[in-house]
Amino acid sequence: MTISYRKVFLLTAMILLAGCAQNREVPKLKSQVVELKQMLGTLTDQALALERQNRLNQNSTSGVYLLPAANSAARLQSSVGELSLSLNYVKNEANGSQAVMYVRTLSGQYLPGFNAIVEWGQLDAAGMPLTADAQSQNIQSRNSLLPKTEQVFELRLSGVTPQQLGYIRVHSIEPTASPR
Repeated sequence: MTISYRKVFLLTAMILLAGCAQNREVPKLKSQVVELKQMLGTLTDQALALERQNRLNQNSTSGVYLLPAANSAARLQSSVGELSLSLNYVKNEANGSQAVMYVRTLSGQYLPGFNAIVEWGQLDAAGMPLTADAQSQNIQSRNSLLPKTEQVFELRLSGVTPQQLGYIRVHSIEPTASPR
């Protein structure tokens, strides 16, 4: 029986290369698992915040709560019609946070001018608003020459960082008087 050294060498090289290929995939798989765990954590946090937002709005009759972590719109039946409110682009600002709030009509009708109060603050451990330290500001939407179904507000939320900002509540929406 003769041993073909060339065949033995090729067989050994193939086994070694197969082992190397598997080892290259392990770090890639580990990084993908870490990435998936982070995504799952983010989705879990978002689902919890959305559940809290829905619970707060279920018990609210005069306004609507928006939780930045929920990343979801909320509906409000107001004196200017049924509205959808949502937050976006919450970021740091010099003395607090900055956010963009979208107010849209759900009926397809144009959005009349209105005044409202925006209140913000932190949540306690149970997910309830800490109203003792809450701050507020008035916002105003004016009638425009062209009918529109959406109004965008740039909010300046002093006193809380984006990480501390637990809720924004919009209430006391009243139509503005039309000039004659």
